[in-house]
Amino acid sequence: MFNQNPYLAKWPHLILATLLLIAPLTACGGGQSTNENSTSPTGKSATSGSRLATIKERGTLICGINGEVPGFSFVDEKGQYSGLDVDICRAIASALFNDPSKVEYRKLSAQERLTAVQSGEVDVLSRNTTWTMSRDTSVGMEFAPTIFYDGQGIMASKASGATKLTDLSGKSICVLAGTTTEQNLADQMRKEGVTDYNPVVSDDVDALYAAYQEGRCEAVTSDRSQLVARRSIFPQKNDHVILDVVMSKEPLSPVVADGDSAWFDAVKWITYATIQAEEFGITSENLATFENSKDPNIRRFLGLDDKLGEDMGLPNDFVVSIIKNVGNYGEIYERNIGQPLNLERGLNQLWTNGGLLYAPPFR
Repeated sequence: MFNQNPYLAKWPHLILATLLLIAPLTACGGGQSTNENSTSPTGKSATSGSRLATIKERGTLICGINGEVPGFSFVDEKGQYSGLDVDICRAIASALFNDPSKVEYRKLSAQERLTAVQSGEVDVLSRNTTWTMSRDTSVGMEFAPTIFYDGQGIMASKASGATKLTDLSGKSICVLAGTTTEQNLADQMRKEGVTDYNPVVSDDVDALYAAYQEGRCEAVTSDRSQLVARRSIFPQKNDHVILDVVMSKEPLSPVVADGDSAWFDAVKWITYATIQAEEFGITSENLATFENSKDPNIRRFLGLDDKLGEDMGLPNDFVVSIIKNVGNYGEIYERNIGQPLNLERGLNQLWTNGGLLYAPPFR
């Protein structure tokens, strides 16, 4: 027989009280739901209190965009919005409401955009914004998957005779304030030993290119895709050349405010859905042919099996709504960038085609 602890023998009521406290906690732990995404420990929906719930109750998505870059986000004379960034907004609205038109667009300058996310003025920013370490940490942003891998370039007038950065020594270069572009330009010029160039800073995209076209600077710098897009609407577009120079890595991604995992998860997986749809070969035109698919991966992806959407606070067929209303990533790219701008996909190909686009498993 084990020797009895004299302290425990002296306090039998303490033992009983401790056991009574432990018993209900153990019982609760053993019966915890395995569906951790659908409810919190209090039994409330994981999306309650999230911006996701607020947006669904409001009935519209508020999306921050640029509005001045053809191919990415542009407003025509009829007030119609188009572009890759705009279609990401439309994809989110489709996932939430099965209606791509339920978006309120907010045109934001480079200086306004991050503050608009932090203050809650917009639900999501889809505005050719570069994912950087400081923005992701100290500034309090959360970056969804990259939707366009770009690099900073420079465009010059043919009359300038410039073919490389050192040719711009002593010349003026237009650059947009409040962007990574300013620092990248300074870094690269310093690296090349060019210290006598003159940066001409603008606060607005339209003002930036107006200054360049008016001859107030011999060159203009921005993301290479933006340079191609803006040159496409120049009256004399053949008078300008984009130098064979890439000054930086510019992964452009949608952005939400930090600290709201439910909303961040929704935006993240909605974005991934456009990429995975292309990998599966599912388009807006052939979507109906996959309704009777025997592939368990496709059935989960389309919400035919399991509850991946519902577990995230979205309709279970949210992917179907995205593809039906907006298309897969390849369709979005070709519609906005490939055909109108004649810009090859390059790094923006699927990983299966040598690019960088890759979606984690939908399971």
